[in-house]
Amino acid sequence: MDFELTDELFELQQSVRRLAQDKIRPRAREIDTTSTYPQDIFEEFKKADLLGLCIPEAYGGSGAGIMGLTLAIEEVTKYSNVLGLMLLLTRLPTGPIMIAGNEDQKQRYLPGIASGAQRSAFCLSEPGAGSDVAGMKTRATEDPDHEGGFILNGTKCWISGGMQADWFVVFAKFGDPALRHHANIWGFIVDADTPGVSRPRVDKKMGVKGIDTAEIVFDQVKVGPRQVIGGGFALAMESLNAMRPIVAARGLGLAEGALMYATNYVKEREAFGKTIAEFQGIQWEIAKCATEIEAARFLTYRAAWLADQGKYTKEYVPMLSMAKYYATEVAVKASGLAVQLLGAAGYMEDHPTEQYYRDARQLTIVEGTSQIQLGLIARGVLGHDLWWD
Repeated sequence: MDFELTDELFELQQSVRRLAQDKIRPRAREIDTTSTYPQDIFEEFKKADLLGLCIPEAYGGSGAGIMGLTLAIEEVTKYSNVLGLMLLLTRLPTGPIMIAGNEDQKQRYLPGIASGAQRSAFCLSEPGAGSDVAGMKTRATEDPDHEGGFILNGTKCWISGGMQADWFVVFAKFGDPALRHHANIWGFIVDADTPGVSRPRVDKKMGVKGIDTAEIVFDQVKVGPRQVIGGGFALAMESLNAMRPIVAARGLGLAEGALMYATNYVKEREAFGKTIAEFQGIQWEIAKCATEIEAARFLTYRAAWLADQGKYTKEYVPMLSMAKYYATEVAVKASGLAVQLLGAAGYMEDHPTEQYYRDARQLTIVEGTSQIQLGLIARGVLGHDLWWD
């Protein structure tokens, strides 16, 4: 059992760490304050070849896999959860294509993401079907004028990167939308400039500002046979399963960043004749949080290792969900502790702790809430997918 990163992954980690310190740390607060898309950082990611980390070399990526992307996101998110999301969006929409797309689809859509020429978004959630994926109402009907084609109608909401996307992976249900048959849910690729696609609303968010979260409407949108991925409900779930360590990495990096900032503060801030860091009660809180961060790291890295081996099917769900659940909850806990350690100062915009606190809340909701993850873990134990003898 080897806990050391390979030379290649270690070098990736160190190079992204330097980029995050030099380019992202100075910009993080401004991005949050202005809610403006950080195109300059996108260009830095592009220059550093970080947009194709999880995309195979055959399609223009670097082939660093989910582990490579996990490490990069961890480093970036120490300073900005928004920029962690930017990197995440190189994998979330491309995942269904890599898992179930045909060669033509991979050749047409993956290289553009890897090079930074294009951006994409993942359209699954709906106003009445967030956690309840099978309850989606977006409908795909056969196109009578185009054999093998479909017509999409429906609304997707809370779509990260929706305003910046050049294309979408959209999940829709063919047949009666009231039916909950899993086989009837298919994936489709929709170019953003296709007639009938509109983006009427951008959400106003509590945190993670700078990458738009939008509503995407599909009104009689024609999709040709080359755009059909298919895959059924299983494709949507496997795509999300493979993302668990990547979302966990956002939680892990945020927790690290929040605790490091607060620790530096209490080492300098004096009270009652000594620094706050000298109080045993403060030390214990720091120690407990640091331990939980390290536990989250091992869960996250193991999940990334599993996903890179294609182990994101049902039997591996408990271990993948543990990473997402635990790391994101640790992010909430660490950011809350950071605010508390700074006291009144931590609640003010003079320090990034209140931003960490706001941003952390998103992580326990997106791509499967903490409650959904607990249900998946419990189901795995009850079904002996996770068992100890």
